[in-house]
Amino acid sequence: MALRDAAIVGFAETEIVESSDKDVFQLGAEVMETLLDRTGFEKGEIDGLVLSSATSAGGNAFWSQSTADHLGLELDFCQTVDLGGCSPSGALVRAAGAIELGMCTNALVLFADCPIGSGVRAGPAMRTRSFLGEWTAPQGLMGPPGAFGFLTRRYEHLFGLRYESLGKLAATQRSHAILNDNACAKLRKPITVADYMNSRMISDPIRLLDCVMPCDGASGLLVTSRKTAKAKGIARFVVPTGYGERTNFREGESIVDVTETGHSVAGARAFKQAGITAKDVASFHPYDDFIVAIMLQLEMLGFCKRGQGSDFIQETDFLFSGDLPLNTGGGQISAGQAGLAGGGTNLVEAVRQLFGEAGARQVKNTANAVVTGIGEIPYARNWGTSTVLVLTPDA
Repeated sequence: MALRDAAIVGFAETEIVESSDKDVFQLGAEVMETLLDRTGFEKGEIDGLVLSSATSAGGNAFWSQSTADHLGLELDFCQTVDLGGCSPSGALVRAAGAIELGMCTNALVLFADCPIGSGVRAGPAMRTRSFLGEWTAPQGLMGPPGAFGFLTRRYEHLFGLRYESLGKLAATQRSHAILNDNACAKLRKPITVADYMNSRMISDPIRLLDCVMPCDGASGLLVTSRKTAKAKGIARFVVPTGYGERTNFREGESIVDVTETGHSVAGARAFKQAGITAKDVASFHPYDDFIVAIMLQLEMLGFCKRGQGSDFIQETDFLFSGDLPLNTGGGQISAGQAGLAGGGTNLVEAVRQLFGEAGARQVKNTANAVVTGIGEIPYARNWGTSTVLVLTPDA
């Protein structure tokens, strides 16, 4: 299978900061330099570049070319993946496809954004998905917190919801961020379930500790083929073994259940390709712009039945040392969200775990890791894109 022929031979990540004095190109250059140092590749050997979405692009129609220019790369293949929080996992798989097709040999897969600090500034917001302005983003809706507030209330109406369960997820991820030197310094402080419950309301019932904090940062991977990796004498690498992607889930239906997401379809495909079920997942790294999104993905991927997310969370140990290690680097909510490159934070953490280099938060079971992505959250029309990626260490 072509996907399994790809090899992730290196990972890198900058510190996630509240506001960087570096621009997005400098952050990307730091990631590239670290990858070259770690893997022994020369810059001239990189002939492919795949980027994630970036707020910092400021509407630049030539973003991949501009980034390549700043990094001093001459390429055979370059592309920007514009799937929001799904872009990092989507970029990895597209790089694997380009290598398989012979369009490039060694690809830098880069996730960099600095929407808060220095660098290229974002331009005017574009109107996305034609129905949003008229039907799902009425005047006064406070962006994603408002949408997730509605979604959470709908879930609670259908199934009931124990908010203490969401608090448990928040406290668990924060405990992981404390062990992560690259997590945003402001967030590396312990919290309890009580702290979560008492945090101020942002868009009822969404609390402050439900939400990500926008930050600046970058991460990336160096991807080649198994053949090239072994020819270079690279003894350890990580392989993508399953991937699913679904955009506009149930788009053709007039009325949909907003508590369902395309992860049900994408997950079934990824798990089938990898030959696993939810019970086989060794560590789980879901996209986490809001805490409730984690619970919904647990249900969609079959860790528990629909409507039973609260109970499953209470019954499961999500610490790095527990039954189902969850976002062991802290996730975006407790490490900080590096703009539209934030999905790379969880992806790189999954790769780090499979390399066995997570230090004090290293999981015991490195048989696999599952990473998800979310691209756009329009209330009343499900999630724009859902991705599920299964990674395994080289066998």
